[in-house]
Amino acid sequence: MAAVIAAISLVVRLYSVRYMTEEAGYTRFFVMLDVMTALLLTMAAAGDLITLLIAWHLIGVVLWFLLGTDVKSHSAWRYGFWTFITHRLGDLPLVMAAVLLFNAYDSWSLPVIFERIAADPDKPTWFGLSTAEAAGALLALAAFARSAQFLSHPWLPYSMAGPTPVSAFMHAGVVNAGGFLLNRFAPVFVHTDGVLHWVFAVGLTTAVIGSVSMLVQNDVKKSLGYSTMGQMGFMMMECGVGAFALAMFHLVAHGFFKATLFLNAGAAIAAARADDGAPKEDLYTFVVERRPPSSGPPWLIMAAVTVIAPIAILLLSHWVLAWAAPESPQKQGAVVLLLFAWITGAQLLFSTVRAVSQNPWASLRRSLGWVMVSFIVVVVGWAFIGHAFERFLYPQAGFAARLYAAAEINTVLFAAIVAVAAAVIAVGWTRVYYTDRRGGAGRDSGLWPGVYVLLAREFYVNEAYAGFGRAILAASARVNAWLRWG
Repeated sequence: MAAVIAAISLVVRLYSVRYMTEEAGYTRFFVMLDVMTALLLTMAAAGDLITLLIAWHLIGVVLWFLLGTDVKSHSAWRYGFWTFITHRLGDLPLVMAAVLLFNAYDSWSLPVIFERIAADPDKPTWFGLSTAEAAGALLALAAFARSAQFLSHPWLPYSMAGPTPVSAFMHAGVVNAGGFLLNRFAPVFVHTDGVLHWVFAVGLTTAVIGSVSMLVQNDVKKSLGYSTMGQMGFMMMECGVGAFALAMFHLVAHGFFKATLFLNAGAAIAAARADDGAPKEDLYTFVVERRPPSSGPPWLIMAAVTVIAPIAILLLSHWVLAWAAPESPQKQGAVVLLLFAWITGAQLLFSTVRAVSQNPWASLRRSLGWVMVSFIVVVVGWAFIGHAFERFLYPQAGFAARLYAAAEINTVLFAAIVAVAAAVIAVGWTRVYYTDRRGGAGRDSGLWPGVYVLLAREFYVNEAYAGFGRAILAASARVNAWLRWG
C-alpha cells in the first residue's frame, strides 16, 4: 500500500507542477497534497487503533481543503462540505468499533486484538451481541461511507469541482480506503456470519447503480465519478464473497487506472471538441453522404449473442479454474466471475447496438473478440494474480479458506437470479435500441423514458436527502417557536 500511495502521489505531483501554475494557492495546494500523502501512508502503516483513527479522520479533513483549493468557487466548497459531512458521519461507526474492541480485549494494538479475538470471538458486548459481529458491522458501515456505497455516495460524483489532480488522487487513493479497512480487519470478519452477506448486497446494489448512472452523464468527470462508484461496489462485492485478496488487487489496479483517466480527462475533452466521433444516423448518411443506410443483424441474433456470451465465459472460466487452481473455493469464485461475465455481456450489447448503423457485422465480430480478451484477463487475474495476492497477504494456513467460509452464500440461487436478470435486460435493451434504429417507437415508447429520467435524476437520492433536510429545518423551526412560546 505504501508503494502504491507513493507512486500515485508522485505522478499527481509531477502533473500538478504545470497544471496548477495559474491557480491561486499554488503553494498551499502542494502542502496539502504532501500532508494527504503522509496521512495515507500513516493509515496504511498503523499498527494500533489510535493511529488508525487519527489518520482516518484527518484524511477527510485534508480532502475538504484540497477540494476547496479554489476559495472563490462556490460549488467546490459546497460539494467539498458534502464530502466532509459524509466522512464525519462515516467516522462514527469506526470510533464505536474501536471503543468496542478496546473494551472487549483491553488493548489498542491491532495484532494483540486479533490474537485475543481469535481466542474468544464470541465474547459478548453491548446488548449481548457478539463482539466480532458488532465490530464487523460497524467497520463495514465506516467503509461504506468512505467508499461511496449506495445512499452514502452523492458526495463522490459531485466533488468534481475541485482541481483535476485532486480528483485523480482522491479516486485513486482516498475512495479505495474502504476496501483497505475491510482487509486490515480481516481477522475480525473471519468470525462474522451475516455481516459479509449484506456487504455483498450493498456492493452489488452500488455496482449496478454506479455502472448504469455512468452511462447517462454528459460531464466526463462526473461520469468517471459514477464509474468509480461502480468499481467500489465491485470491490465490496469481492470482500462480501470472501475474496479479500482479490479486492486488494482490484484496489491497486483501479488506483492506477482511474488516476490515469482523470489526468487524461482534459486531453479527452480537447479531442472531443475537435471531433466528437459520434456515429452518423441513417438519415444523415443517406442525404448528406449519399450512401444507403446499412442493414444490421436481426435484434434476436444480437440479443442471443449478448445472452450466450456471458454464459460461455462463465463455463470456460469454471473449466480453466478447475484446471489451474483445483484447490480454490469454486463456489465463491463463481459468484465473482458470474458478475464479471454479466457486465461483459452488457458491454458487448452496448458496443454492438451503438455501431448497428455503421458496419454491424464487423462490430459484432470485433465485440466478440474483445469478449474473449476480457475472458482471458478475468481468468488470469482470478486464477493467478488473485491467488498470488492471497498467498502474500494471508500466508497463514487456512486463513483465506476461513474467510470464504464466513462469506459462504447460496451461489446457485444467486446465479439463477443474475442469469434471468441478464437475459431480461439484454433482450429488452436490444429490442429498444433496434426499434429506435429502424424508425420505430424505440426510446419514445414503453418504459424507456421513465427509466432514462430515473437514471438522469440519479434515482432521486439527492431529492430525497434535500426533502429530509427541509423536514428537519421545518421541525426545528416549530420547536424553536414552541420554546419561545413557552
